Amino acid sequence: MINRVRPKLAAIKEAIVIPVNPPSIPGLGAQGGFEFWIQSRGQSDAARLQETVAAFLAKAGQRPELADLSATLDAASRQLRLRVDRAKAETLGVPIQDVYDAVQTLFGSLSASQYTKYSRVWQVVLQAEAQYRAQPSDIENIYVRSRSQKMVPLSALVTTNYSIGPDLIQRFNNVLSVRVNGNAASGFSSGEAIAAMEAVAHEALPESYSFQWSGQALEEKKSGSSSTLVFVLGVVFVFLMLAAQYGSCGLPLAVITAVPFAVFGAILATWMRGLDNDVYCQIGLVTLIGLAAKNAILNVEFAVPRRREGLSVRDAAIDAAQFRLRPIIMTSLAFTFGIIPMLIATGPGSNSRHSVATGIIGGMLMASSIALFFVPMFFYLIQSWE
Repeated sequence: MINRVRPKLAAIKEAIVIPVNPPSIPGLGAQGGFEFWIQSRGQSDAARLQETVAAFLAKAGQRPELADLSATLDAASRQLRLRVDRAKAETLGVPIQDVYDAVQTLFGSLSASQYTKYSRVWQVVLQAEAQYRAQPSDIENIYVRSRSQKMVPLSALVTTNYSIGPDLIQRFNNVLSVRVNGNAASGFSSGEAIAAMEAVAHEALPESYSFQWSGQALEEKKSGSSSTLVFVLGVVFVFLMLAAQYGSCGLPLAVITAVPFAVFGAILATWMRGLDNDVYCQIGLVTLIGLAAKNAILNVEFAVPRRREGLSVRDAAIDAAQFRLRPIIMTSLAFTFGIIPMLIATGPGSNSRHSVATGIIGGMLMASSIALFFVPMFFYLIQSWE
């Protein structure tokens, strides 16, 4: 829809209209995509900041990972500057604050009060009607009260002239900043777009400039490294739980050896389908820790009592692999077939389901085929060393 609307909006000469998606997580940012802030940490003014941002956007526009880049600064917009003759105002007995209050209230707005009616809270806002504040000459119709209770025309106290300046001055973390909005181009992930923006920033921004993220991009960067930690903690948790169950550190190692095969299968399936290693795929990887360990536990928990019955380590491993083959295949296939609806899902949210299902199915296929030959071998090697 945005692609259809964009050329029609571009034909409007009176304004610059940029269609955007709403944020996928309400409250995180003003729009979809990413929010990138370029900060001037030196003595730069708005004009210099706009030149830097323009050079940055030109450089970033050459990156294939980025699309729909736009900035929020126009340092050469037309402005009406109003100057108050303080000496004349004091001579006429008009407080300077009353002059500013009159301009703010009538040409801007002022929240005066609120009241409740029809089970709603209504705001009382003071403001001149639009037709009485549309032209600079409308200042001549405003009067302020002097200390002697006489009405003094505002035009006798102020002078106006047109100038050029920024239409909007923004600060981020108390630093003069410009917000750059954008999206990941088709075929690229948000992580790749974030990495591309940072690479361009390090290359194009002067030394007195820096950058910061906000909105969803900031949360993505903060949580991006946590997936690895979650995966490692999941493996450690499974290891400690099995160590407490078996009273040994060797047997849990034999069980954990099935996890790398599942992870390899998940990554291979994700790559073959052309998907990204996004947060949904990483959720599937954490799920595979328990699923892959389940297959290995079926082998190990049968081999241990066979070992106690007097069989050699080799015979116990082979006997467990043969006896547990059918339960492993049946449970793995049952779970895999249960995930297929997510694999072929359509409609809203289908991409997230594809990422989860593709990784889990690929991991389960690898853990139920290749890992079946290696888990007994690792059990034999570990038990032989103990």
